[in-house]
Formats: sequence, C-alpha cells, structure tokens
Amino acid sequence: MTHAFVELDRVRLRYQEGEGLALEQTDMKIAKGEFIAVVGPSGCGKSSLLKLVSGLMPASEGTVIVDDHEVAGPLKICGMAFQNSTLLPWRTTLANVLLPLEIVQPHRSQLRSQRKKYEERAKHLLETVNLLGFENKYPWELSGGMQQRANLCRALIHEPDLLLLDEPFGALDAFTREELWDTLQKLWMENRFTVILVTHDLREAAYLADTIYVMSNRPGRILMRYENTLPRPRNQDMTFQPEFGDLVHELKGHIRTVRAA
Repeated sequence: MTHAFVELDRVRLRYQEGEGLALEQTDMKIAKGEFIAVVGPSGCGKSSLLKLVSGLMPASEGTVIVDDHEVAGPLKICGMAFQNSTLLPWRTTLANVLLPLEIVQPHRSQLRSQRKKYEERAKHLLETVNLLGFENKYPWELSGGMQQRANLCRALIHEPDLLLLDEPFGALDAFTREELWDTLQKLWMENRFTVILVTHDLREAAYLADTIYVMSNRPGRILMRYENTLPRPRNQDMTFQPEFGDLVHELKGHIRTVRAA
C-alpha cells in the first residue's frame, strides 16, 4: 500500500470509565484519495470510528493519524454528512451549503470579501448534483433526496481532503438511494477526496468503495479487509452482474457469522 493518509494504530475507545470498550485494538490504513466503506452489525462502533478520525472524540489508547499529524481535536480538512441532512430550516439551500465557510478558517476570514467566488463554487456543486435552480428554496420545500444532495454539497463546499459519511442515504427509498450513489461517485471521481463511508447497506458498500472493512461485534475491531476490484465508473447495470452479487453475498455471510458469534 502507498503512504497512509489516515491511520489507526492499536486504537481503543471507552466512552466513560467503568463502561465497556466501544473499539478495541482497531488498526486501519487508508491511502489518500481512497474510498473505503466500513460495515458490521449494529452497535459495533462504526460511528465511533468516524468520531475518532474527525477529532470529535479522543482515543482512549492508541494513535489516530491524519495527513501525517496525530489527531488532537476537530479537523479543518474534514467534511461530514449524516443520515439526517440537518439542514437549517430558516436558511435557503444556498445559505445552508455556504454554512461551513462561516466556521472553517481560512474561509471564514475571506467569506465577506470573496463571497461571489464562494457562491459560484456552491452553485457549481449544486449543478453537479442537479440542484441548480433550487438554491433559493428552503429545506421544507425539498424532497428527502434533494436535501441529502444539498447536504453533500455543504460537506464539500470547503474542499475537504477527507469526507466522512455516516449512513448518509439510510433514510431514503431504494430508488433515490441508488441515484445518490451515482451522485457521490461522480463527485468523488471529479475531486478524489478520501472517503470513509459507514453503512449497513452491503450493496452500497460494494457499489461505492475501493476497499471494504468488516467489523466485529462490540467492542469493534477490524475482522476483514476486502479489495473491491469492480471497475469504475460503476453503473446500476453492474449490480445485476454475478461479480457484484458474489461480493455482496460474501459480505453478508461474514456479517451473519459475526452476529452469531
């Protein structure tokens, strides 16, 4: 493997003294520009992994390194999107997308003087996800899929090197979810940021990721690592091919084994 952009070395996580471990002896190396997915049973620590990498929570033991620096607090180079879009209802789509620029330096200091440039960047992102023309709409005027498209734009507006996704499409219907797989793949192939996707959807992991990690029951640790050799760009027709089905079936078998353990 090439030089790791994200590395977890013998990481343990305990939320409070006296509680059991959420993560135990977790090791992971992710190359810059790689798209990885993490799957496993509910409660195994997948979301906790994202908190450690983003710097929202410190490891109890071990080391978390991102871009050659040990993580010691929230990362500026990180964008995040969750299952619920969390768009602010009193802000338009454009204003919601621009929100991180009001918080993250150096953009915060430059936003007033370079607002036109930032708005053009936001509109380009909205156009990429087929939302141009909806920039003045409020969240309650958008469908769930449209809200999640705007959510992705907001996570990417400050051009992060690392994108963390926690079940971003889990609340959507199957058709909309698959449309957004293509949207995310397109954004990633254009920009090649590093992605860590946490998902319960094994088809989603097989469709989007270069590498798929399978986690154990709590306390979570990495049990298996799969190299996904399906060619890119991927399309919906590929999901009906034997190679795709075999990968999903194999992942499902390992998850069942983990749950039974």
